[in-house]
Amino acid sequence: MGAGSSRDSEDRSWDYHGYSSREVPPYQNYPPPPPSYAYDPPPPASYSYDPPPPPAQSYPPPGSRPRMDRRFSRISDDYHTLEQVSEALAKAGLESSNLIVGIDFTKSNEWSGKFSFGGRSLHHIGNTPNPYEQAISIIGRTLSSFDEDNLIPCYGFGDASTHDQDVFSFYPNDRPCDGFQDALARYRELLPHLRLAGPTSFAPIIEMAMTIVEKSGGQYHVLVIIADGQVTRSVDTQSGHLSSQEQKTIDAIVKASGLPLSIILVGVGDGPWDMMKEFDDNIPTRAFDNFQFVNFTEIMSKNIPQTRKETTFALAALMEIPSQYKATLELGILGRQSGKSPQRVPLPPPTGSHNASSVDFNSYKSTSFQQSAPPPFPHYETTPNAPSAPSSSFETQVCPICLTNPRDLAFGCGHLVTIPDLFYLYLVIAEIIVLTSIRMKIGKLNFFCII
Repeated sequence: MGAGSSRDSEDRSWDYHGYSSREVPPYQNYPPPPPSYAYDPPPPASYSYDPPPPPAQSYPPPGSRPRMDRRFSRISDDYHTLEQVSEALAKAGLESSNLIVGIDFTKSNEWSGKFSFGGRSLHHIGNTPNPYEQAISIIGRTLSSFDEDNLIPCYGFGDASTHDQDVFSFYPNDRPCDGFQDALARYRELLPHLRLAGPTSFAPIIEMAMTIVEKSGGQYHVLVIIADGQVTRSVDTQSGHLSSQEQKTIDAIVKASGLPLSIILVGVGDGPWDMMKEFDDNIPTRAFDNFQFVNFTEIMSKNIPQTRKETTFALAALMEIPSQYKATLELGILGRQSGKSPQRVPLPPPTGSHNASSVDFNSYKSTSFQQSAPPPFPHYETTPNAPSAPSSSFETQVCPICLTNPRDLAFGCGHLVTIPDLFYLYLVIAEIIVLTSIRMKIGKLNFFCII
């Protein structure tokens, strides 16, 4: 990096993760993933939302910020390969960056691919990469040339071990992944051990990224959060008010603007995304605009060649990075420790032997996208009589359907749910009955026509 932000090998030694630095082989060119699926995203839902007043913390008002050099503002969109996007980022002013990845393992991933992923779980493992794998691959390939050591700290959140309170590291002792290919391989290794849960909050992963930036001595980092939906908003949250998860997420984004950290939220699945756009546009005053939302589903559904989809997505995700990097230079926060990071400590990766039935697995077949990755689940075996994982207090208190509201109604069998979710369940059952009846009548009609 430049004079004020160059990175020595010692700066990226990751001693604070519990091990010494090591040599990483130079970046290799991997073949692009196979063609993706095509789909028509559903129209986004919307609800009224009034941005909250600025928090009590003192942040510099917009008028007091240094004037930005406009040549760092954005990069154009006339590119056809990821290599061209990387070159444009370099010409726009980006010298170096460190990538951090956060993956959403909330339960809504099971149904958020109803329209956009053929009704499969967004974490479905098959012959072609799922949306999470595609996003990791595209951004990893684009930013790899800016990452000198190619180490990527990867974390998961929203599963049964973290809920909306913690994150877990992909490797023990918070060891980062060796590039995006290792991140993809480790993602597949962890899936059998995960139990999708909730609720959704981005505060823990943002605070984890802040901790990494602080411990690195204030080096510039890019946090990429890949998630299937919005921050949890329960039905009892009044209009114009924020849920606990929304408020904590906003507070974390505002606090993160005091560090050289850019946050990119990649939305996969059906959405809705209206609150994410609010986060992008209407968050209270920050030191600089450090948050960018990208609708992966909308971009990948366009009727254009696959390589063009990838470059369009990479541009949408990274086009504000040069101006954000320049802002950290002009604000004097690059290469400086603030002493205000939350000091997050991630949980170890979930490597238990319980059956993670909520994650969708199909037969695995190697493709060019997966050539360098080992077999996805080499040591995983199900045990028919293995005891189930103990339930947390969260799971015993909230509705198992929405994972948000407290249980207030019991079935005859004793299982507890909420009244609104029970009503929704009845509607779904009624819809199934009606559709089945229609199909039966159509079948009888066709039978008589044949006779």
